[in-house]
Amino acid sequence: MKNNEIETDGPVFLIDDERAIRVSTKQWLELAGHEFVEDFQEARSALEKLDWHYNGIVISDVKMPGMDGLSLLKEIKNIDPDIPVVLVTGHGDVSMAVEAMRNGAYDFIEKPFEPEHLLDIVRRALEKRALVQDNRSLKRDLAAAEGLDARLVGANPIMRALKRDIMDIAPTNASVLIQGETGSGKEVVASCLHEFGPTPSGNFVAVNCAAIPEQMAESEFFGHEKGAFTGAQTRRTGKLEAANGGTLFLDELSSMSMDLQAKLLRALEERKVVPLGGNTPRSVHFRLIAALQEPAEEAIASGRLREDLYYRIATFVMTIPPLRARKDDLPILFRLLAKRASETFGREIEMPGPEGIASLMAHNWPGNVRELRNAAERYALSTRPTAERLSIILNNQEEIQAKTALPLSEQVRLFERNVILASLNRHKGNVTAVMQELSLPRRTLNEKMAKLNLKRTDTQ
Repeated sequence: MKNNEIETDGPVFLIDDERAIRVSTKQWLELAGHEFVEDFQEARSALEKLDWHYNGIVISDVKMPGMDGLSLLKEIKNIDPDIPVVLVTGHGDVSMAVEAMRNGAYDFIEKPFEPEHLLDIVRRALEKRALVQDNRSLKRDLAAAEGLDARLVGANPIMRALKRDIMDIAPTNASVLIQGETGSGKEVVASCLHEFGPTPSGNFVAVNCAAIPEQMAESEFFGHEKGAFTGAQTRRTGKLEAANGGTLFLDELSSMSMDLQAKLLRALEERKVVPLGGNTPRSVHFRLIAALQEPAEEAIASGRLREDLYYRIATFVMTIPPLRARKDDLPILFRLLAKRASETFGREIEMPGPEGIASLMAHNWPGNVRELRNAAERYALSTRPTAERLSIILNNQEEIQAKTALPLSEQVRLFERNVILASLNRHKGNVTAVMQELSLPRRTLNEKMAKLNLKRTDTQ
């Protein structure tokens, strides 16, 4: 790079009513290595193109017909006070220069000027604007990350990777496919993609495809005109049209009929919908987020998901880990959910101690976060002693006669009982499978089950 080349690649708006000056100045900038120079004969045209997101600078003559440079400076400062404005005059007016700098001009240069002098000013102004935009972006990212941590609690490496993916993809319009077990938080992830995306003020329309009767599905998704069928007394807006300008979230997509999937694919390709009973297409523009409880490959192989629809919606695929894969997040998650439940129900609660945490860790959580939330709510509502609540809630066992502060031996006994019971639950009472999972000889397992008052039939 030559010494006089501009180091920051940002746009420059160049405003001057004299064509010869505009042309020569633009050429100097372009020869110096700047590719994005747009020139204007008058200030209003440039002003209409400026907004808070503009990442460049403005160079303007002061003496111009219509709006002059000083008036333009004031208007730009109303749009964004951090856009650097360089004013140029041929009149050598010192008082004007002082006023311009007082009003926020980045710099002031007199005609005729040396190209090297102007290029140096432009380079420094662009660097300043880039720094401002970088700082703003960093603040937005930090704010979004804090909001995301409040929505998706957990510091497990799998969850941290998921949060990074959300922050990377949310600002784009890319279609996203979310895969995860029931209750794992697919709609929460979808709403985060919407809230931190390019159209957060638009509608977030969430649809559970499995909950819509097949005979009503087409009307639900595409809408219908008045009189389209018996009972259609008014026009109805479909889900696709309701999501226009926002986000459409389709949960359990593979439960949608193959015929309806074909119609959805066509609407996505054409960005248009035709309501039942209508002939005029309506344009729709929304971000599509879909969710599956199973891997997409299995849904396609079993004939429940069209392969061409999959390739249309799966620009980016996110997989939400089940709760059992991130048990180190369980204590903080449970405490957060229990606190929320206590506030909702107006109950004062004491958080679980070591024996309660042991119960949480031993449980397999087939219902994921939804099951954990239910357990937290039941915990907040329970009037039993703190030490025994979770064992009863999670294992449906008889009341344990325990003190609020259990001795270590009792805590160990409870932990061991919950681990074995959880394994029995996972293997539906198959003792051989439990032996293999826990690496216990049959005699040892039988003795422990007898000592802990456990039977195969105790499984949930």
